Amino acid sequence: MESELGKKIIYQIYPRSFYDSDHDGIGDLRGIIAKVPYLKKLHIDMIWFNPFFVSPQKDNGYDIADYYQIDSRFGTMADFEELVAELHKNKIDVMLDMVFNHCSTRHPWFQKALAGDKYYQRFFYLRSAKPDGSLPTNWQSKFGGPAWSRFGHTDKYYLHLYAPAQADLDWHNPAVRQEAAKIVNFWRKKGVKGFRFDVFNVTGKAEQLVDSTDRNTEKQLYTDTPVVHRYLRELNHNSFGQDPTIITVGEMSSTTVENSIKYTQPKNHELSMIFTFHHLKVDYRQGNKWDSVPFDFLQLKKLLFEWQTALDQAQGWNALFWNNHDQPRALNRFGDPIHYREKSAEVLATAIQLLRGTPFIYQGEEIGMTDPNYQQITDYEDIETINAYHELLAAGRTPTQAFNAVKQKSRDNSRTPMQWTNDKFAGFSTVKPWLLPTNQATINVADELKNGEIFAYYQQLFKLRKTEKLVYQGHIKPLWQDHPQVMGYLRYLDQQQLLVITNFYGQATTIKLPAAFAAAKSQILLSNYQRQQLPTNKLTLAPFEALVLKLNSSSFF
Repeated sequence: MESELGKKIIYQIYPRSFYDSDHDGIGDLRGIIAKVPYLKKLHIDMIWFNPFFVSPQKDNGYDIADYYQIDSRFGTMADFEELVAELHKNKIDVMLDMVFNHCSTRHPWFQKALAGDKYYQRFFYLRSAKPDGSLPTNWQSKFGGPAWSRFGHTDKYYLHLYAPAQADLDWHNPAVRQEAAKIVNFWRKKGVKGFRFDVFNVTGKAEQLVDSTDRNTEKQLYTDTPVVHRYLRELNHNSFGQDPTIITVGEMSSTTVENSIKYTQPKNHELSMIFTFHHLKVDYRQGNKWDSVPFDFLQLKKLLFEWQTALDQAQGWNALFWNNHDQPRALNRFGDPIHYREKSAEVLATAIQLLRGTPFIYQGEEIGMTDPNYQQITDYEDIETINAYHELLAAGRTPTQAFNAVKQKSRDNSRTPMQWTNDKFAGFSTVKPWLLPTNQATINVADELKNGEIFAYYQQLFKLRKTEKLVYQGHIKPLWQDHPQVMGYLRYLDQQQLLVITNFYGQATTIKLPAAFAAAKSQILLSNYQRQQLPTNKLTLAPFEALVLKLNSSSFF
């Protein structure tokens, strides 16, 4: 299974931002069907779709009111079935997003609970106020404010780690776990071959909830606790584990290497792989997302390689990614979108795509899309962004300071419409879209396919992923770990070695090659500068140069 997972390439589509076929400013399923020929060009194996289930859209679909129906703004069940069939014709499978930590307060479960149904009240964390009248615990919502809201007109409160419209489900209740398995099995019957489990490792809250004593460590009270493994094994056994070809990935915030191994070791029957986020916090000042600093390159490498080597040694498995719908564009964070947009996009792609694991790419990454250049807070839609802006103002930041903080880190940075053409609305829609694009005149699919180099470079990377055993099955050894500009590593297997070298900066730099590569002729498999000359023992890398070398040799490192 490891080698099969290693060959897979998964593309993420944020449906409301991909393509609008019915001219209402929101992307839809028929829009995705229309773009299947484009998706086929990329040679991807599976598409992860963010939720398009019935939802009030308080958190862009992550507040689900019906897990079994398509929200009418995205289309119909017939549209979904046609989309699955069309993708299967082109050998592309479907991965759906399962949001099981919480559901919408408009979901029938919550509405029945509000109406007094004791059975459904046990689906949620309902607690009384403390004797002094204060909230059940002092926990904070991840979107700002208290994590508790009044449960209707009762004297109880319900827990919501995210928005008040997203009530946390109580996984201690076997009925909740049975409903989750039932939902997975429903979509399996529809031909779905992959499942991504949203914020799954916060399902492991204790039955007795206690106050936090330190805001910085509060999440440890409910994140990545031992019971999560039991929940996953049970869900695996009762649903997706019944089909060994199904691929699963868990979103595991603030997880540990030890737990990541347990989640993904095949013998544990939990998940195929996990998303971890530590490497995407290296531009936070003291862990604060809204207080940005230049990214710490040495820390970035350290974190990536820590997970890579540990999971390699223990037969665990990584999901590899820079971008998703919750992150600003990696090109703005770790590259140079102004002076070296193409080359830095290719360096980022090379560095992450050739690691050990299964690569995910997010829509627009393959054409080098960047963050939008918004000028005012009203340009944003994201609930987390807007709440953070107002909290920063309340904390004493000026409007300019608060805006600049959210402009760098807003989740909406990655949610702007896919830029198909240089038209007013980027060829995404004929009407004003729900979020505006800002630089489609210079970055769009039409121009990229005609004149660009990033899309073609991704195609070459994907070919390597699918055909080179060293990439899809090899082990990993980090190199140049203390180098201030270069991220490099060996992939090795059966006396063969593949060397990946990337310069993350806009200045040239010189490195010494590993002895085996310096002593023998190696083959250039990929270069974003079309380098023809094979390197000697010393190699000078151009700004944002990526180079992949292969050596067939019994001379091992």
